[in-house]
Amino acid sequence: MGMGVKVRVWGNYALFSRPEMKVERCSYDVMTPSAARGILEAVYWHPGMRWVIDKIHVVNPVQFTSVRRNEVKSKISAGNVLQVYNGAKKPLYISTKSEIVQRASLLLRDVEYVIEAHFEMTERANETDNPGKFKDIIMRRLKRGECFHMPYFGCREFPANFCLWEEGEIRTAYDDVEEKDLGFMLFDMDYSDRNNIRPMFFRAVMKRGVLDLRDCEVIR
Repeated sequence: MGMGVKVRVWGNYALFSRPEMKVERCSYDVMTPSAARGILEAVYWHPGMRWVIDKIHVVNPVQFTSVRRNEVKSKISAGNVLQVYNGAKKPLYISTKSEIVQRASLLLRDVEYVIEAHFEMTERANETDNPGKFKDIIMRRLKRGECFHMPYFGCREFPANFCLWEEGEIRTAYDDVEEKDLGFMLFDMDYSDRNNIRPMFFRAVMKRGVLDLRDCEVIR
């Protein structure tokens, strides 16, 4: 077991997309474990370590808001890129007027969480890598607000502010709610077979405002 850390994250909007909603984007009620991992990897990532999310504390109440966002309905085809690369005279752009569609998105607003996580060493760690060294780097980066790229809440357009949680007890918006079943949620992606990356789901049950991920049953 690696060393634990608590990180406060907050922002104006979040969109943790439900994969079953294909056209109109709709967010889960709370941050997914994979989104939490993405935020921590933006702060510090190294091949010799792997982040493991233990708990997500839902500090602010769940509030949805609907917005219309511009989305592009097509992609530049790889075949066209290859033909142009080989000398073909073809346009290589997406024409905005005809390709942009306005779609409704159901976002979360005014989100705040405290992520409790630890890291484990991986087989790609070298002799000079050790948990103490990683912990020092992580704490230093969190205290200084340093990151490799701006962390975000599900979509790059919704940046996540972050800082080290150094206070005591974590209060949530649901301290008085014994249990709230959020249904099946995306847990993370299974990268064990690079040619067949598959989503993993779990039954998300929030107990007194906390998603405890340490012993949840993951369904592939």
